[in-house]
Amino acid sequence: MSTPPLAALPIRRLTPRDLIACADLSEDRGWPREEHKWGLLLAAGRGYGIDDPAGGLVSACVVTEYGSRHRPDLCAIGMVLVAQRHARQGIGRRLMRHVVAETDTTTPLTLYATPYGRPLYEGLGFKVTGSSEMVRGPFRAGGPPPTVATRPATGEDLAHLVRLDEEVFGVDRTHVITRLPAFADQLHVAEEGGRIIGYAALWPNMDTHVVGPLIARDTETAKALVASLAACTDRPLRTDVDVRHESLLTWLKECGLASVSFNAVMTYGVPDLPGDWTRRFAPVTVAAG
Repeated sequence: MSTPPLAALPIRRLTPRDLIACADLSEDRGWPREEHKWGLLLAAGRGYGIDDPAGGLVSACVVTEYGSRHRPDLCAIGMVLVAQRHARQGIGRRLMRHVVAETDTTTPLTLYATPYGRPLYEGLGFKVTGSSEMVRGPFRAGGPPPTVATRPATGEDLAHLVRLDEEVFGVDRTHVITRLPAFADQLHVAEEGGRIIGYAALWPNMDTHVVGPLIARDTETAKALVASLAACTDRPLRTDVDVRHESLLTWLKECGLASVSFNAVMTYGVPDLPGDWTRRFAPVTVAAG
């Protein structure tokens, strides 16, 4: 029996059972396997993929919906991957067109694009609205200690974090935020006068710990949260910071982290992301916004 052409292979919904195949696809493209992150994305989001008749996946991506379950206010697209052996054959474009068509035409879309992927998304109508910088490295505390009080989050804080997150992010992310206590190794809050003014999570990813999300009233609060999380690990830190937060990026580099790469923040159907960028320092992961 002859192998069907790539264009005839069906696009199907992925489930958490596809986690290993997704991690294999990441590895095939030279990315880290990131099984822990894939687990969160496939549980909280909606995965799409194309099966390879020879085994594994030809392509995959994940869409994370925010807002109402029946009519989302924003969808984040991430982990758009095509197996190396099938690259440059239009597979990524076909999968993205399918995802855009599956989404309500009134729902804004967003994604973080590498320089390699940006032309594909621009061709589909996505516009660049911002940029983020990935920094990575061992954290070395220096300078005066933070003046903002931080502590580990408790179960009683979760409802407050959901409300604060929606206020800053601009749409409801309850189904992601409530997964953080199980997903992250550490979840810390910043307080002033008994009121939570920021929070951040530290989650394991291969040989690093990722700081994200990072929501804070101001740069000093963001610094205090990062420092408190860094004190809990011996691994290098990694985070993706909105480039408009220049002061935080400068401080992170002074503390030992180095610039790794830049991603373009892109949107479709909306001129900019909702919410308050001045308090939104880093995403949960660029794959989920």
